[in-house]
Amino acid sequence: METLRKLFNESHGIFVGLQRCEEERAARARNAQLVQVSKNYRSVIRACMEDMHQAAISTRDSALHSQYSIQVSILSAMELIWNLCEILFVEAAPAGPLLLRLLDWVQLHICDVDNMVREVLSSENPSKHKLFWNVVDIFVLQGRMDEARHLLSKEAIANPTSMKMYKILDDLMKKMPVPTLGNTQTLTEMELKWQHWHEECQRYLQDGTFASNSHMESICKILLGDENAILEKKELMTTWYHFLVTRLLYSHPTVKPMELRFYAQSSMDMFLGEESSPEPLDTILMAAFEFELHQVIKECSVALSNWWFVAHLTDLLDHCKLLQSHNLYFGSNMREFLLLEYASGLFSHHSLWQLGVDYFDHCPEYGRVYLELHIERIPLNTEQKALKVLRICEQRQMHEQVRSICKIMAMKALRNNRLGSALSWSIRAKDAAFATLISDRFLKDYCERGCFSDLDLIDNLGPSMLLSDRLTFLGKYREFHRLYGEKRFSEAARLLLMLMTAHIAPCSFWMTLLTDALPLLEQKEALILTLSTMNCPVIL
Repeated sequence: METLRKLFNESHGIFVGLQRCEEERAARARNAQLVQVSKNYRSVIRACMEDMHQAAISTRDSALHSQYSIQVSILSAMELIWNLCEILFVEAAPAGPLLLRLLDWVQLHICDVDNMVREVLSSENPSKHKLFWNVVDIFVLQGRMDEARHLLSKEAIANPTSMKMYKILDDLMKKMPVPTLGNTQTLTEMELKWQHWHEECQRYLQDGTFASNSHMESICKILLGDENAILEKKELMTTWYHFLVTRLLYSHPTVKPMELRFYAQSSMDMFLGEESSPEPLDTILMAAFEFELHQVIKECSVALSNWWFVAHLTDLLDHCKLLQSHNLYFGSNMREFLLLEYASGLFSHHSLWQLGVDYFDHCPEYGRVYLELHIERIPLNTEQKALKVLRICEQRQMHEQVRSICKIMAMKALRNNRLGSALSWSIRAKDAAFATLISDRFLKDYCERGCFSDLDLIDNLGPSMLLSDRLTFLGKYREFHRLYGEKRFSEAARLLLMLMTAHIAPCSFWMTLLTDALPLLEQKEALILTLSTMNCPVIL
């Protein structure tokens, strides 16, 4: 598919850029760069996902629609997993900012309420809309307090009797302490503020302030981190990891990275219950929350449909210096193992194989061997493709492959009676025997037709004619004809006699040389001068 081709092409550029630039950065700058690289990968995934979604909408073919929809689901899962790995491993967000990142993750991936909000706000009386409280609840569950307060203000305006409750709830939501990026306050200070706020929420709930409005009372319970109250909104959250983040927001906002595993496992158990078993995506996300990198990569390799995801994610994690202790699982470098598998897959595609070359280049242990093996299997359908492959081999000093390609192309050209191309390829291969064979064919053609084909090639052999005696003869014999045509008879005669005495002409061509000498007999002065110069007896 064109969209997946876009994924492979654009991620290839990100990959190559990372290999070239990452080591040149200082440690701090390198961390920021790696986060940016991770975001770049995700933006490519998201762009491809949106393209695929549009393709699914626009097609009328039900089979294609189904195929596109499956790809959208796969890409969506890939971005979801990658984003979580970015938060936990690449950025390595500490306690405080960790929760903010997880909230962003939930808002981006889990529950899109934009359409629902538009529907509610476009109605004549938003607070009376059947989805009004669902939207408010979703905003609260995702920690989007400003948006929740904005909607609640419409409820207060429409129902003046609830104004007092609204103001109290609005004040609680406004004052809720949340970690902020770049904040100088310590975790202890944050926890102290949160505890005071939590106690204030508890007092209002116990006083029955919201007893007359079940919706507001439910929101207050959620603010207090009441797990049962949050689970009552299960249908609005849809996933256990949304429940996890909401639970952390209202019960443990300063959660530390290594505490996530305990909350994640209990959240999944509570949300799914005994009747449901985890899906592959659940298993992968749980492994990430448990900081089991090897398990994440292993499960993704099994669950996803190609090596693209694990190869690029593993490479990024390796640049983060996180995989050294995991190499024992693969017997060698895990990053290289996965890159080799991905690049091998690219080589099986007629238009993506060139991308695989750069991946092999950045596999220091086995990349060269794999590249040599795969290069030899590329079908050389056209000269243009052969030249591309040849250029790759020459740049990497792969001499055996260069000779092999040139021989193959020379044989193809010879079978098609394209002598010029065959000679050009044999010269490039430095194959003296083949160059001799083709030179003989040129001379045979000359004898049959009385003229040379591919004059430009023969006229510009240069030092290449020294590859074999027969090629030298071909080049010099053509030079003789050129001199004769320019009426430079003396030089032509000298060259002809040199060819006669050098013993490099094929036996079958001697009579032709003698015949060529006949016109020079008419140029007596030139021939006598030539013979005397070469110390030959003059017989006229």
